[in-house]
Amino acid sequence: MTDATLTDAPRPQRAGSLLAQDERTRRRNRSEARFRAYGVAAVSVGIIALILLLISILSNGLSSFRQTYISFPVTLTAERLDPQGNRDPAEMASVTTFGYLPILAQGFAEHVEALGIEHDMSIQTLARMISEEAPAQLRNRVLANPGLVGETIEVQVLAGGRIDGYFKGRVTMASAERDSNVTPEQLVLAQALADTGHIETRFNFNFVTSPDASDTRPEAAGLGVAIIGSFYMMLVVLALALPIGVAASIYLEEFAPKNRFTDLIEVNISNLAAVPSIVFGILGLAIFINFAGLPQSAPIVGGLVLTLMTLPTIIIATRASLRAVPPSIRQAALGLGASKMQSVFHHVLPLAAPGILTGTIIGLAQALGETAPLLLIGMVAFVREYPDAPLDGLFDPASALPVQVYQWTQRSDPAFVERASGAIIVLLVFLIVMNAIAVLLRRRFERRW
Repeated sequence: MTDATLTDAPRPQRAGSLLAQDERTRRRNRSEARFRAYGVAAVSVGIIALILLLISILSNGLSSFRQTYISFPVTLTAERLDPQGNRDPAEMASVTTFGYLPILAQGFAEHVEALGIEHDMSIQTLARMISEEAPAQLRNRVLANPGLVGETIEVQVLAGGRIDGYFKGRVTMASAERDSNVTPEQLVLAQALADTGHIETRFNFNFVTSPDASDTRPEAAGLGVAIIGSFYMMLVVLALALPIGVAASIYLEEFAPKNRFTDLIEVNISNLAAVPSIVFGILGLAIFINFAGLPQSAPIVGGLVLTLMTLPTIIIATRASLRAVPPSIRQAALGLGASKMQSVFHHVLPLAAPGILTGTIIGLAQALGETAPLLLIGMVAFVREYPDAPLDGLFDPASALPVQVYQWTQRSDPAFVERASGAIIVLLVFLIVMNAIAVLLRRRFERRW
């Protein structure tokens, strides 16, 4: 066959003008338009769902950062609070919160009477407008300053959960008629006190710093112990998962021989990344608590369990970052006389650092939101005391943010639903901060080649 034969071969002819679309081109354009529409619809549905979720959480949870307080004078009678008259805190500590409750109730009743607000409620009914946490707060204040005994002081105490809910729109006159914990008369009196400035709703920083409270005191419940517990667990995960995961990844990617044994390890690491988190909780319960004898509800146990769960994620992310470094970097280093270890630690690892840090922080963020494994190791216990500073604090009882959310959603008082939504907001803030740090570190250490 010659060139002339090829040149003279007949070619298929295209009918019509190139500027005019035929039916096949129109079908292809319609298919591309439908695909773009599907993509836009999918993204829109995701954004709408996220917006609705955020609106629901914020509308229910923002009110937990505001709390209602009642102000009135109280006379601290020495006969009741310091019978010995020595002003010794050790002796005065024998007076429990039950001894302070009548003083608060009497002071509140006298204050309402002095304001000239008419009502037909008993002193016991008036006392129910005050939080059950108020006697403990007054007791702590008196024990810290015994010189207050015998004087009349101005106190600002928490209002009861239903009174607080009234000023937040959660409790109404209609619901109060059906509620055994509050009466419409109490709400009328609360509104009258608010009009005179003796009841106010203001920012509640104690929600972030205070420990949890019992089922009857939702207005006093806080996230202090849960935040410290989550912080301690993240310290354990960071101290263990990062060096172990990075070291294992470097060995498997750069030094390990390619054989059936390393292939089996790689397959198992990928499988572990897909194992449900509750399985790691069962493993932690069997090994760290039943076998090793570590205490339940301790951050050290939660950190060890979350370390096992986070390791596969860090290893996979680190190996992907190491694999993304061009082979020419390694070859150039070896060609200039560097050893295998020098080429990895001096050249490959610094270039892979952004991906390693990003994968580590994302793994930590995932661990921060886990609940199921922590429930199995006993971190669902009610904890009022703050854990000590590290390292002793790692073995003290504590809670965690996702577990605290779970606990509050299981309680019957509607005020705890508000608290749970507020805890979700705090948890989301932590996750957003951690992801922002991951992005910033990636941009800070990113290098071009």
